[in-house]
Amino acid sequence: MISSIIHVGVTVSDMDRSIAFYRDVLGLAFQGELTMEGPETDRLFAKAGCKARVAYLNGSNELQVPPVELIQFESEQAERVQADLFKTSISEICFLTDDLEREYARLAEQGVEFLSEPQDFDFTASGFGKSRAVYFKDPDGIILELMQPVK
Repeated sequence: MISSIIHVGVTVSDMDRSIAFYRDVLGLAFQGELTMEGPETDRLFAKAGCKARVAYLNGSNELQVPPVELIQFESEQAERVQADLFKTSISEICFLTDDLEREYARLAEQGVEFLSEPQDFDFTASGFGKSRAVYFKDPDGIILELMQPVK
C-alpha cells in the first residue's frame, strides 16, 4: 500500500541557480546534496553512464511535508521545454503561505515572473473551502503556485 509522498522531483538545467532560487528567493531550507552514479543509477534512470546531482530543499521541518528534489543530469544536457498547464505532466508545485499578498510583493520585487495577479477561489460547495492563489515560474520556467487558505 502506498502511504505518502516522499519528495517532488524537478529536473533543472543549472543546479546552483536553482538552489539559490528555491533557498534565497522562496526561503526553503537547503537540506543537503548528493551525487547519483553507477550501475544502480543507470538502471533507475534507464540511461547508461548516467550521473545526476541531486539537492533537497524544504519549507517545513514536519515529517509529512515532502521536500522539493532538484535533479541536474551531469551526463548530458537536459532538454528545456516550455511549461504548459494544459499538457499532461506534473502541472505545478504548490507552496502554502500565510500571507499571499506579502509573498507576491516580495517575489515580484525580486523579478519573479507571475502568470497573473493573486486570485480568490471559493470551493466551499465542494468541501475545499476558500483560498487565494497565484502561479509563477522558477528560473527554468517550471510552474509553481502560492496558496493561502482564507477563512
